Amino acid sequence: MSEKKNNAVQEPLFHLSKRAQIQPWKAWAIRLAAIVLGLLVCGLVAFILIEKLNQKPEKITDFYYSFIKGSFSTKRKLWKFLKNLAILQCISLAVTPAFRMRFWNIGAEGQTLMGVLGCITVAFYLGGQVPNWVLLVLMFIAALLYSAVWAVIPAIFKAKWNTNETLFTLMMNYVATFVVSYFLVVWVPSGSSTLGKLKYGKLPSFGHEYLVIILVVALLTVLLYIYLKHSKQGYEISVVGESVRTAQYSGINVKKVIIRTMVVSGLLCGLTGYLIGAGLDQSVTTESVGGQGFTAIMVSWLANFNPLVMLITSGLISMLNSGAAQISQDFNVSGALPDVIVGIILFFIIGSEFFINYQIIFRKKGHEKEAVK
Repeated sequence: MSEKKNNAVQEPLFHLSKRAQIQPWKAWAIRLAAIVLGLLVCGLVAFILIEKLNQKPEKITDFYYSFIKGSFSTKRKLWKFLKNLAILQCISLAVTPAFRMRFWNIGAEGQTLMGVLGCITVAFYLGGQVPNWVLLVLMFIAALLYSAVWAVIPAIFKAKWNTNETLFTLMMNYVATFVVSYFLVVWVPSGSSTLGKLKYGKLPSFGHEYLVIILVVALLTVLLYIYLKHSKQGYEISVVGESVRTAQYSGINVKKVIIRTMVVSGLLCGLTGYLIGAGLDQSVTTESVGGQGFTAIMVSWLANFNPLVMLITSGLISMLNSGAAQISQDFNVSGALPDVIVGIILFFIIGSEFFINYQIIFRKKGHEKEAVK
């Protein structure tokens, strides 16, 4: 009896177990709880930091009021929020087909930037020489072509020589930045490298200057959802993402799917570049995309690569950015504070994915496990 007791070992207090499946409502409840907890922590952190800077708000709820005010307090801010959401959503849609295929395209920033460059190149050289509608069509074609070429290069290397697509696409972001810098030096001999707004190549506005962009992205979201969920090519993307070997056994040409899918991603980046170049800036700089190509990776991942759910995640990220900037403005604090606020909330959101994929199982009291001899 005593020997058996000595051979018995106590299990750990708790252990992790991967969830086989979780109901969608539970997953969203965990995410919502993470967002609420993140906002509470942000409120406390911001309140303390603002107080130390002698800009103390009257009560902590002022922080949350200012946060919401950043996106919804006026009609102008609401339109700006919808515009930011639409651009981020469009880039997120662009990376999603590749991600569903487990092709980790980290190059959306550079691919979109090349789309802006293609669009503005046509406007720079042909503006005023052809009718405006012809110019807009040529700008659209150039934007799609530039981005598609930039996306298909790493796809070909991956399909032919199995190169690391993550590093390849990441490095091409920097190459795209240098290409834009080169053209700015050529176009602006003064050395300022600031092109300024062009007079030609502006998308027409109907009701509001952002309305066309918002409607295009909304339509594109629905179309991409149908493409990924209900088309043969979307099915092939999913099969390749699940298992390359299974795809090969079922007769799918994996190399063709990789290249075709990256062309689709490149075309969507090109469309985003066109919306930025012709619909918003009418110019190009190395910061035209503003890092949204990297943010789109998180937006797509948090939505589990579902285009419709991405409307929620891209809206959340856009609201975080607008609200944090409003807090910085209202309380006259350092521009670094918005980054701290956004970072804390995103930390909680990303951390919630752990509890969605894993569960913590605690040891029952007095439960012992006999050691294996």
